[in-house]
Amino acid sequence: MSSACATALAACISSPNCPSSLSHIPIWRSSSLRPPAPSISDISFKIPCGSFKRSSSLTGFRTHSPVMQWQDCTVKMEIDVPISVAYDCYSDREAIPRWMPFISTVKILEDKPDLSRWSLKYKAFGRDIEFSWLARNMQPIPNQKIHWRSLEGLPNRGAVRFYPKGPSSCLVELTVSYEVPPILAPVASALQPFLESLLGRGLERFATFSKSYKSDSTV
Repeated sequence: MSSACATALAACISSPNCPSSLSHIPIWRSSSLRPPAPSISDISFKIPCGSFKRSSSLTGFRTHSPVMQWQDCTVKMEIDVPISVAYDCYSDREAIPRWMPFISTVKILEDKPDLSRWSLKYKAFGRDIEFSWLARNMQPIPNQKIHWRSLEGLPNRGAVRFYPKGPSSCLVELTVSYEVPPILAPVASALQPFLESLLGRGLERFATFSKSYKSDSTV
């Protein structure tokens, strides 16, 4: 400190208008003694109800969408047709709406036969439910496994597995996994058993359909 500064400080202390002590003024001599800077969680922003525009001062912060819940459903049934017939029947994707209750249409893309567009329409939980998605069939294992995953639309994936039970029967196991749509989040706990019931009914209809499919394929 220079002599001029020291003289001015001494004069201030001796002045009656100056506080008798400077001890109330915090002096941070070390960074370890400084109070921590407030974190972003300590800063609250009041956002009015309704639509709002994000301030440009907040563009540096990334907002995270909530993690959606995934559910898995598995049903199985013994079918009284040879495993090859059951496999061929389930491989006919465009025929699935004829026996699966909630699938309304399936359309295979002409230029990309591994891709197909699906639509779902069903009335449940007091509302008309409609969803669509584009799915890709993964590399199948003949007479053993068919599996797929969605590329856009309603997130879902699944697999159908075939197990021989004898020369003229087989076990079909269907597993479907899906992301609970936000519109159905309030009934998420009831959605899984409801869909399992629908899938079970679908396999019952598949068992009947596969027998006629066998007749059609042998003509």
